[in-house]
Amino acid sequence: MEIKLLKQKPWKKWLAFSLFIALIGYAAFAVSSKAIKEVAYGTLTFQTVEQGAIDVYTNAYGEFYSAKERLLTAPAMGKVAEILVRPGTKITTETIILLLTNPKLEQEVNQAKGLLAQQQAQREAFKYEQQSLRLNYQGRIADIEAEIEKAQLELSVNENLMDLGVSSQIDLQRAKLSVKQQTKRLKFENEKLIQFVEMQGYQLTQRDITITQQESQVVLLEKQLEDMHVKGGISGSLQSLEVELGQSVQLGQSLAKVGSDLALIARLRLPQQLADQIDIGALVTINTQKGSVKAHISRIESIVTNGSVLAEAVIDSELTSNARPSLSVSAQVFVKHETNATFIKQTSGLRPRSKQSVFVKTNKNTVVQREVVFGELSQNKLMIIEGLSIGDEIISSDTRHYERFKELTLTY
Repeated sequence: MEIKLLKQKPWKKWLAFSLFIALIGYAAFAVSSKAIKEVAYGTLTFQTVEQGAIDVYTNAYGEFYSAKERLLTAPAMGKVAEILVRPGTKITTETIILLLTNPKLEQEVNQAKGLLAQQQAQREAFKYEQQSLRLNYQGRIADIEAEIEKAQLELSVNENLMDLGVSSQIDLQRAKLSVKQQTKRLKFENEKLIQFVEMQGYQLTQRDITITQQESQVVLLEKQLEDMHVKGGISGSLQSLEVELGQSVQLGQSLAKVGSDLALIARLRLPQQLADQIDIGALVTINTQKGSVKAHISRIESIVTNGSVLAEAVIDSELTSNARPSLSVSAQVFVKHETNATFIKQTSGLRPRSKQSVFVKTNKNTVVQREVVFGELSQNKLMIIEGLSIGDEIISSDTRHYERFKELTLTY
């Protein structure tokens, strides 16, 4: 059997070789075009890297909150009989927000008042009774004093008669003994009177203590009954109401929350990476969309949430007209003072705390791409951590069309 061999056509080899050469040429052209690009100098803008002192501030966002808040709780068991104010309403310290009723508490107040009146009456009766007993003591003392005067008179008479020789010695001694006995009785009765007065004072004090305790009980119950008219307690607005009409409440149960409108604080979320550098007392400028408010940091929490740390700022200046609780605000928080910082003015497309490629002018006709590490942005100044030196010029205009080129040649 005869086998026929197919003869290869040489033009196919030449075609493949030509395609290969064309691909190499295109690749070389592409590499060459990516490396260098001619750009008209007049179409670009430049800015120069500077050095100087910078007060570093960081951006923060948050809300205004009431500096004074008050939780209203039930003073006793009761039922919500009436709701007079709804959340969002402006209130004063005496504004009644809701009414609670408790018939048992009203009965306890009346019983306590009745018991107090009874104790006060008993004290008055006891006082007059003791005064009568004291008068009895004083009457006996007066009788004894009269007996002493009589005995002294008899003694004097007997002494005179004795001098005349009329009276006997025994009558004289009997008179002396009578004076002595009555004097001892007088002393004893006076001591009894003193002890009685002291005992009477202690008994009255005991009754006064009982009455004072009952008065305190009456005041407490009356205060509970008065507090059933639940008042705001501070000037501001009612922030929340946690009960409904007809609902039964227990002693101490939360009823509502009120907060001040004029006394406000700002709660700000600080970037986690800068929170440790911010001191208590750091100055804050708060933007409320209707002006700026001065403040200072009073508290910084240690818990990190979603990359931020919560801080509180106390207001130091007058609030703007739109300031109110829950108003969203932005702020500039002072971090530190840099004496010799390297920086450029903020340019569109350059991001703080990032690593980016920028075109840097190396001579009059050439700019090259260079990796630059940027730091914080403060007061429209972007700090440079690495990659640029003082006096370097970078392209500040839009270079997105030239990002694929490593080098640009400037044409004038």
